Amino acid sequence: MKIPTLFLCSTIALGAAAPAHAQMNMPGMEMPAHAKPSAKKAAKKPEPSAKAKPKDTAPAEQSMPGMTMPSRTKAAPTPMPMDHSKMGQMSMPGMQMDSHSANQMTGALGPYPMQRESSGTAWQPDSSSQIGLIKMSGNWMLMAHGDLNFVYDRQSGPRGDDKAFASGMLMGMAMHPLGNGAVQFKAMVSPDPLMGPRGYPLLLASGETANGRDRLIDRQHPHDFFMELSASLSQNIGAKSSAFIYAGLPGEPAFGPPAFMHRESIMDSPEAPITHHWLDSTHISFGVVTAGLVLDRVKLEVSRFNGREPDQHRWNIETGPLDSTAIRLSWNPTRTLAFQGSWGHFTDPEQLEPGVDQKRLSASGMWADEIAPGWKAAATLAWGRKTALGHNDDAFAAEASLKHAEWTFFGRGERTRNREPIEGQDEPAFRVGKISVGAIRDFRIADHLSVGAGGLFAVNFVPDTLAPLYGGHNPTGAMGFVRVKLN
Repeated sequence: MKIPTLFLCSTIALGAAAPAHAQMNMPGMEMPAHAKPSAKKAAKKPEPSAKAKPKDTAPAEQSMPGMTMPSRTKAAPTPMPMDHSKMGQMSMPGMQMDSHSANQMTGALGPYPMQRESSGTAWQPDSSSQIGLIKMSGNWMLMAHGDLNFVYDRQSGPRGDDKAFASGMLMGMAMHPLGNGAVQFKAMVSPDPLMGPRGYPLLLASGETANGRDRLIDRQHPHDFFMELSASLSQNIGAKSSAFIYAGLPGEPAFGPPAFMHRESIMDSPEAPITHHWLDSTHISFGVVTAGLVLDRVKLEVSRFNGREPDQHRWNIETGPLDSTAIRLSWNPTRTLAFQGSWGHFTDPEQLEPGVDQKRLSASGMWADEIAPGWKAAATLAWGRKTALGHNDDAFAAEASLKHAEWTFFGRGERTRNREPIEGQDEPAFRVGKISVGAIRDFRIADHLSVGAGGLFAVNFVPDTLAPLYGGHNPTGAMGFVRVKLN
């Protein structure tokens, strides 16, 4: 069975297996509240006499990772109205309650809302929403999330090309309480290796080799089949503090914002950013160990990891020395904002540039909020710098998305100073830019499964010296795509 078919079958099976009552409030999920009785029904309900007092009115409790949930009591003729004014005073193990949500599951790495956690150990706004399914198995909380894109890509000009390809990911997570914290396991795989070593056409993209010989220019490399296999352990050291350790083979070190396919501002776009190798290309590092400390809304973490980009063998698991270092400071001042600043020293990162080390800096801000009933917006601003052989090269990215009902609109603007070789040019570095906009409309086909149809259009900006190679100053790109998504 081919991998895309396997992904689709797995997605449909997961969607069919997850019971309706397993939907809970975690990244991208909402827990449906019990319907309130009308005023008339509440008024007509007779008061039970002392003799007729029901037995076992206190609900039994079910133990869950990160929260304690009351099980359903025996059915009553009419549900009693809940006094929501007292909900903020409730104290339940592992649950947080505030004016924005009746209950929130706490994260795997600390006593904060689970919505704060993104790829690897990165943070995003507490108000972020992602898509996934939860199923309880004893004290284990199991989560699944996945999407599969079927894309037709057309890039214009002499350096452009056409290609149909599949991309996406399928992720599973298992979390269990341990001590006064939690242990978590994550696995994520991708169909990207089926693209072949040339990846897919993407003007102005550059980065690692995918065949071990040639540097990919104006093409996006395929990601490895194994995108993450990781484990983490956290222990609370205060009401709002924790210490944690995370390890992955592969995993994501503490550098940069969350990986682009996890950022709410642009996760619906099937197109990789041209700033990928400045901001978040480390999301697949074959060997990572991260230790971190959480103090309420601040997190400090340090990683040792294998700094080499993945090699041309995209189906296997690689090993290498933990020879590189990254440090990241994250701050979520409010529920709608997340900031990070990070530094990294990368030992021998490029397979085609042996012996050349890099230093990188990154800073980013993310925002997400409901701007009107039924309208959700998200945005990201990010900067990255690569320093190698005495040169400093910067990249900037701005992303935004707007969701309403089944529609999602998204856009991204980028600018990079790139030193990747260009045929026929002796200039050591050049500045290029790009703007892309797109939309997708989802159609629900099952309780936990949807199919979406979308497209995007991009305009690129190249300097005079490169215009002859690209057929002008503003070559274009376009993608049409169909997406299958686990909701």
